[in-house]
Parts: sequence; structure tokens; C-alpha cells
Amino acid sequence: MTRPPVVLMAGQLLDAETWAPQIAPLSRDFDLRFADHTRDDTVAGMADRLLAEAPARFDIVAHAMGGFVAFEVMRRAPERVRSLALLSTLASADGPAQTARRQGYLTLVQDGRFAEVVQERIPMLVHPDRLKDAPLLAAARRMARATGAQTFLAQQRAIMSRIDSRPSLSQIACPTLLVWGRQDGIAAEAHQDEMRAAIPGARLAVIEACGHLLTLERPDQATQILRDWLGAQA
Repeated sequence: MTRPPVVLMAGQLLDAETWAPQIAPLSRDFDLRFADHTRDDTVAGMADRLLAEAPARFDIVAHAMGGFVAFEVMRRAPERVRSLALLSTLASADGPAQTARRQGYLTLVQDGRFAEVVQERIPMLVHPDRLKDAPLLAAARRMARATGAQTFLAQQRAIMSRIDSRPSLSQIACPTLLVWGRQDGIAAEAHQDEMRAAIPGARLAVIEACGHLLTLERPDQATQILRDWLGAQA
């Protein structure tokens, strides 16, 4: 029996290790593909690359910045996406405060202080109780090093220039699941409510005592949610 293709889309300064706990359990039933967000400096470019490399029809599981790319994919080729799972993401564009913070990151990295940026971001990525979880923090730092400063700059520029996806949410016709950690330091509950209200039939799964990196912080719960969701689409 052919396994349905699923494209996994990681967030900024993250890579396939984002999905490490899910790969073995999901690979038994699904053909997992990993989107490459390291070679483009616009969300549109990332979406075009994904569509050029993906099969004719596929499911999307997107985390954080991957969600920004997923929204662009839905605008460009909605007929190719069978279902959509959006983890720890939001649909709005940056406001002035977010843009200023990102510009500060660009300046630090250009001054050779990439390690400081990585360290500053850590508290936003995990539940406060996990700030002494050495393996979890090591994974976040490892992915940041693997991504590197130059790719981070390109990803920042892509994020800063992204459009507001909220006006197009009502056009998403495929089954859609939102997954969110209660203590996410980047994507707020209001963002989830906004998307759920705008996307027809969208469902929200909340993982308690969990931050932004929910696939690594609460791997068993995240895996079960995704396995159930993808299985229901098969």
C-alpha cells in the first residue's frame, strides 16, 4: 500500500530535528518529506521551491515559520494540498515591535554576535520550566548552529517581508488542524482563535504545560495528535 506523502516544514533556525520524535512513528504509515527553507530569502521563494520538489498532492505539517510558507502554498496551489496542520504559528504579519526586534537581530548577526541571538531566543522557544532541560536546549542550539548565521539572516528577511495571511484564511478549503502549546512565547492564544474563526472547519488542539517547540517538548502528545490527524485524512 502506498504511503501518503507528508511535507514537514520546520521553523526559523530549526531543521529536520524538529521532528525527530515523530519520524519513526509516522514513517510507518506516511512518506515523510522535509521542506528546505535554507536557500531562499522570501516566503514566496520558499513556497515555490517546496511546490517544485513536492509530489502532485500531499499533506502539510508546518511549524512556526513553516506556517508562513504553508499559507503561501495555499494561495498558490490549494488544489495540491490534501490537509493542513499548523503548529505554533500565526497568520498576521509583523507589527512595528516585531520588526524592530528582528532588525536588532540582523544588526547583532552582522556584527558577528550570532551566538547571542540564539541565546536570547531560547526563553521564547520553551516552557519556563524547561529552561534547565539540557537535552532540549541542546537540540535547539544544535539546530541553530546547523542553520547558521547567513541562513538566519535570509530567514529573518523573509519573515519581515511576509504578507498578512489573514485575508486569505477563509479561502482555505482543505481540512485544517491548529496545534498550540499553552505557554508558547511566540504564537499567542489570540492568534489561534483568529485562525480557527477564519479557516472553515478548522480545529484546535492545545498541549498543556508546553511552549513553542511542542514536537520536542511534548513529543508523545504531539506525535499522537499528528498520527490521529493524518490517519483521518488517509
